[in-house]
Amino acid sequence: MGTVKLVIDHIKDVPVALHFEELPEAFPLLEAMQKDHSCCITGKVVGDLIATKEYDTIRVTGRVSAPLALSCSRCLVDYDSFVDTNFTIFFRKESPNALTAEEELELGEMDLLSSTYSGDDIDLTHEIEEQVAMEIPLKPLCDEECKGLCHGCGIDLNHSACSCSNEPVHLTFSALKNFKVNH
Repeated sequence: MGTVKLVIDHIKDVPVALHFEELPEAFPLLEAMQKDHSCCITGKVVGDLIATKEYDTIRVTGRVSAPLALSCSRCLVDYDSFVDTNFTIFFRKESPNALTAEEELELGEMDLLSSTYSGDDIDLTHEIEEQVAMEIPLKPLCDEECKGLCHGCGIDLNHSACSCSNEPVHLTFSALKNFKVNH
């Protein structure tokens, strides 16, 4: 299983470029998402990163992409898609003085994009898998104009019309529609 790591000593005055191509199994979060059928990543996770040293921080900017197979949440058709996202993360050397709860409340926007590291390298595996996971839609749509399935007969309304009533269906109490009370 591969990991994406930056060696701190290699990042000096000149930015360091890093290209990677990893199978989804190299990223524990993405592997878990595939196992619970949240998504299906159909190829390698590919990325290009640039690491730059800025005073006491290391700025990592990058682009990561991955091919996906998704199932439309309206019509249930399977379709191909992809994740393609840019990101910037700032890494600071982990300090022995942890922030107090009060200091944590005062974090700024840069702090929301930052992480800490310790040791001689930065393992980017977690940050990369989070970037991919955040781009995978919770309710995928094959098309913004997808009409979905008919609530009555189940036909795919994108390809066929049906003879069911066009009245809006209110599913809240539909189970009680034919309920009869005997005294």
